[in-house]
Amino acid sequence: MLNLIGKRKIDFGVSESDAEIWINGKLLGKGNLEIVVPSKGCITVVVKKVGFLTEQIDFCNKKGMAKPPKSYYMQLVRDDAFDASIQTDIANVDIELKCTISKTKAWKLINQIILSNIDVIEMTDKETGYLRTAWSLKVFKQNTIRTRIIIKQTSDSPLTFKVKLVSEESGRTMTSVKSDELYKEWDRILRSYSNVIPELQARIK
Repeated sequence: MLNLIGKRKIDFGVSESDAEIWINGKLLGKGNLEIVVPSKGCITVVVKKVGFLTEQIDFCNKKGMAKPPKSYYMQLVRDDAFDASIQTDIANVDIELKCTISKTKAWKLINQIILSNIDVIEMTDKETGYLRTAWSLKVFKQNTIRTRIIIKQTSDSPLTFKVKLVSEESGRTMTSVKSDELYKEWDRILRSYSNVIPELQARIK
């Protein structure tokens, strides 16, 4: 009974020295921290670092519950979505493609390049120069990424297209591709799509 009276201190350590340690929603330190569990209370510890999965653990100091340890070490795990992607300034923006070849040849090349990366085209219209792929979904441990490519012709003379590589994240795993409200723009793209726009720029001239 006496062990349950009063606050308890935990020497809390993290494998990454610059990882943020959040306690009950407040950032209180990085890497290592002495945390206090109040008498008859609980705390929620969340550890965050870019490139690693976010971890959470609760400690309680209540009668009838396991007492908090004197020390606790948290080993962070690499974020598989982060490692499978690259940060870029070409995600979710229109990139201009100026062409000197004929529209027929350009359109054929565009379709070949797009289909070699995303195998389902949702909408295509050669006359207006519009193409949109279906969403391509990739599920990770703590994230779901959806990617699509949109092509629009913006000029006949000179022949010009705009391409947009749309990259979005849900911030959770196993998110349905149709749950639009759960996705937001991501400033990264999966490595598997990193060459799409450079290839278009190189070949559609």
